Amino acid sequence: MTTIASLTDTIGAIPITLSSQAEVVAKKRYFLKNDSNEVVEDAPAMFRRVADAIASVEKQYGKLDIDVSLTSNEFYTIMSNLDFVPNSPTLMNAGTKQGTLSACFVLPLEDSMEGIMKAAHDTAMVQKFGGGTGFALSNLRPKGDRIKTTHGISCGPIEVLKTLSRVSSMITQGGKRDGANMAVMDIHHPDILEFINCKAVEGEIHNFNISVGVTDDFMKAVKAGTNYPLINPRTKEIVEELDARDVFSKIVYGAWRNGEPGMIFLDAVNRDNHVSDTYGRMIATNPCGEQPLLGNESCNLGSINVANFFTETQFSDSSEPSLNWRESLDWSELGKVVKIATRFLDNVIDANYYATPEIEAMTKATRKIGLGVMGFADLLIRLRIGYDTESGRHVGKTIMGFIRDVADKESEKIAEERGAFPAWDTSDYAESGQKIRNACRLTVAPTGTISMLADTSSGVEPTFALAWKKMNILEGETLYYVNKYFQRDAEKYSFYSDSLMDHISNGGSIKDRSDVPGWVKEVYTTAMDISPEAHVGMQAAFQDACDSGISKTINFANDATLEDVYTAYMLAWESACKGITVYRSGSRDKEVLVKADSDSQPVLQGFEATYDELEEACCDNAFLIEESGCVTCKSCGWSKCHIA
Repeated sequence: MTTIASLTDTIGAIPITLSSQAEVVAKKRYFLKNDSNEVVEDAPAMFRRVADAIASVEKQYGKLDIDVSLTSNEFYTIMSNLDFVPNSPTLMNAGTKQGTLSACFVLPLEDSMEGIMKAAHDTAMVQKFGGGTGFALSNLRPKGDRIKTTHGISCGPIEVLKTLSRVSSMITQGGKRDGANMAVMDIHHPDILEFINCKAVEGEIHNFNISVGVTDDFMKAVKAGTNYPLINPRTKEIVEELDARDVFSKIVYGAWRNGEPGMIFLDAVNRDNHVSDTYGRMIATNPCGEQPLLGNESCNLGSINVANFFTETQFSDSSEPSLNWRESLDWSELGKVVKIATRFLDNVIDANYYATPEIEAMTKATRKIGLGVMGFADLLIRLRIGYDTESGRHVGKTIMGFIRDVADKESEKIAEERGAFPAWDTSDYAESGQKIRNACRLTVAPTGTISMLADTSSGVEPTFALAWKKMNILEGETLYYVNKYFQRDAEKYSFYSDSLMDHISNGGSIKDRSDVPGWVKEVYTTAMDISPEAHVGMQAAFQDACDSGISKTINFANDATLEDVYTAYMLAWESACKGITVYRSGSRDKEVLVKADSDSQPVLQGFEATYDELEEACCDNAFLIEESGCVTCKSCGWSKCHIA
């Protein structure tokens, strides 16, 4: 007779193999520790803890114990196979009875002292348990505006932003990482020029990304070369007009200078706002920009490793692209995982701990989830299809469209069992008669550490580098870390050499090498080899089938011009993307730190700790980068920021 215990024992016995890098990530970030900071979990225990906690929600909907156990085993299986991994707060906190399970939050920021202090308080509570926060500064009165109650004048949104930054600097997210934030300001705000320039000095407001929220009308004014109005949010009156093309050029210059600000295309965002009649427009996003939310909404994310659904039992023996690439994917298994992951994420909403009652009420009203992908670049490599090709974009659009269709149907099925999201009655879904459980289903997140855990490429980004090097101080030798697929092919097709590894680990491109076959150069295109237009094209391909946003960095070479950035920003809007973030290589003072020998250490501005001390706090394979006042390890994702 099959019992609940025997089912759990059988599933729990499935071996889980993490890569050495993933094991480091898990020990540093995810495995539970005792009071002595000793690791007391392994991968099977972690995934079982999470699966049981999220499956227990089934009892709230009348399921029997045997059904709960079966659901837990389904959750456990897709996680332990690394086919699906939920966002970091869920891995950290599920089953512990403490901490949020969601990664993404937008908090309202009202134009009053009480509203500002409420936002500061809620920020601390959210980030204390591992969440990242977004804010819209758009409703705050401009600098110098009158304050009726005190007969004073307003300090302005930028000073409020700096205050929130200082609050965030005191908080470590979930005890594991520094707070992360996004600030958005509407293009029509009178202080927009100050906002565009507020991060011109590197290291200032270091724990906030900033983006300008623009409308279709503004972008049309840019193209036409006409003026547009600045509007005081307090009085709703036009106070000035600016040249749209001139303001857009200032945004472009900031992005060219150091990657700030990004842009959020607010009309595109709100075309997928199904509850706008009840709750108004979405005017802010989470820290990485992929999840637009209403004030006090949160969203839990999870990502499917699409590289795992390549059907070859071993690495492809062919150097030719998959002409019939659809036959190389296990669509049936992918669909199964999408269904289970959709139910998992819906359950997280009920299993969650919420930092404030307002966040709980708003999140449960719309029940937004964010199912996305990772491993896409690895999948293209296995298919022998170049990332920067029309075929590559077609693969992305097709896969995301498939995931959308399956997730939507599963959300409808859950709605039949449990009811539609509570705000459904006043949503545009009610007008069409589509009963659905979750107001939004899809989000493509950056998957920084969970892609390391799954040993796959991050999000929908291309491969960033094929190899990098680190000096082994104790042995006095250089160690090369190489993309696993590239190393297999280099050895199989006999073009591996120390000379090649040295070339590419120092930033060189394989496109410059005569010893690398032509098909390898196409298949193994890296981020810096891809044109900005191709980057935007891939983002647009995924956005076409995604009801939330896409986390994607548009990479530029150092010699990129202002016109190049201008073109990319305009192309992103024209391609119906919901936002854009660019980065020009070398545009920040501190990027990559490599220890040359045991007698020299790079200077870490703003840090009391030395490089060695930071490295020791990180992991055995530490490869640290410093950027905008923060040090991050490319090996395990550990990070630390100095407090300005």
